[in-house]
Amino acid sequence: MTDTASQETLVERLNEHCPPFVKLMGGHVIAANPIDGSCTFEFCVPTDYCHSGDVVQGGFVAAMLDAAMAHAVFASETTVTRLSSLEISTRFESVTRGNAPLRVEGRIKKMTRSIAFLEADIRGQDGEVLACASSIAKVARDAS
Repeated sequence: MTDTASQETLVERLNEHCPPFVKLMGGHVIAANPIDGSCTFEFCVPTDYCHSGDVVQGGFVAAMLDAAMAHAVFASETTVTRLSSLEISTRFESVTRGNAPLRVEGRIKKMTRSIAFLEADIRGQDGEVLACASSIAKVARDAS
């Protein structure tokens, strides 16, 4: 199998196992790199999840960031069965607007057998960082 085929298979697997809220918010995985511990989503949030017209509600912004961070782990570690957030810190740097493509990248900063330190950012079409997050998560692995 080629590297491109492996990449496509990984992205397909991640999309198949995404929680339903990701699809509701117009999201899907577009890239994953198990070597550098990253996963990238594209979201186009419907205005149903917005206030003041097209401003994405902050909780949904945090959910997109959290999903990208978690999927960076699932893309990189096949033995991980579950992640439980212990702490998430979100910083809003600009307005995140609905009905426009958003690129959300999650990354592993450091991971041990039982704890993951993660980060993510959301960028608009122009590449501007709209929001970012850092997280500490408890890692559960399969018994094998």
